[in-house]
Amino acid sequence: MPPDCSRMTKRPFYENFVQKTFTFQKTVTLNTAYSFIMDQQIINLYDEYTHQPLSRQEFLKRLTLLAGGTAAAMALLPLLEVNYAHAAVTTDDDLFTEYISYPGVPAEMKAYVARPREKKKYSAVIVIHENRGLNAHIEDVTRRAAKAGYLAIAPNALAALGGTPADEDEARTKFQQLKAEDNLKNFINVFDYLPSRKDYNGKAGCVGFCWGGAMSNSLAVNVPSLKAAVAFYGRQPSAEDTAKIKAAVQLHYGGLDERVNAGIPAYEEALKKNDISYELYSYEGANHAFHNDTAPTRYNETAAKLAWLRTIDFFNKYLE
Repeated sequence: MPPDCSRMTKRPFYENFVQKTFTFQKTVTLNTAYSFIMDQQIINLYDEYTHQPLSRQEFLKRLTLLAGGTAAAMALLPLLEVNYAHAAVTTDDDLFTEYISYPGVPAEMKAYVARPREKKKYSAVIVIHENRGLNAHIEDVTRRAAKAGYLAIAPNALAALGGTPADEDEARTKFQQLKAEDNLKNFINVFDYLPSRKDYNGKAGCVGFCWGGAMSNSLAVNVPSLKAAVAFYGRQPSAEDTAKIKAAVQLHYGGLDERVNAGIPAYEEALKKNDISYELYSYEGANHAFHNDTAPTRYNETAAKLAWLRTIDFFNKYLE
């Protein structure tokens, strides 16, 4: 449960914090009876911290200034940072799951696989994580895709560097060690691996989030056999690269995500110019990472559910 606001406002130190930083709304969400409306400056700061080389020390310093005190900043952290205890919401009772390996650079790649339990051929959906590596949340999203009737495979970009650290700061630091050309090759390689599976029917799509949204766009550019690419708030390819896309593209953006949204006009213009089939959705009032239900302040249940429904409908259209 969230902290008791009536108690908090009795303490002078919290009074400004509560009024300036966030309010509570009684709405029904997946794992809590409350959703948080937080000062957008604080959400933007956290977005900067998770996507740019901003040290935790500097992040906490700036968070303290925005929150109005050290204790207030510490109270905010659990509301900002992801909580993977919320991730295991999709059971695997009627699914077949496994971990697999395939060739990678500079080392072997690993991936989580989920599909319906029935032994037959399925269209594949490659699920691409955020800039933290494969984790419980993305494995849950992979099971959601499997529940929709797909052979869902979630590669771990950090497998080639030894795996995903438990500490998120360490995971983000590891991402800076990835060589772009090796990383792209490692995700392209999963499409070379697919034909070796007896449960694959030859049709493939991909869906990615944040860092993975950018990778989804890159795969659309670099994998001619790809049928459908879905990118959630991902960096857009150049106009020159967009011209190479053969897949249908679906794009999801948070209306408040100024950093990523700056690239939308040029990308949409290039998609139109090259007659590429695409769908583009912007969700008013939603932040970057609105689909991640382990991130309390940025998760937007309404937008997330609608975007996922659109994603599955898109795959049903292009992969069936």
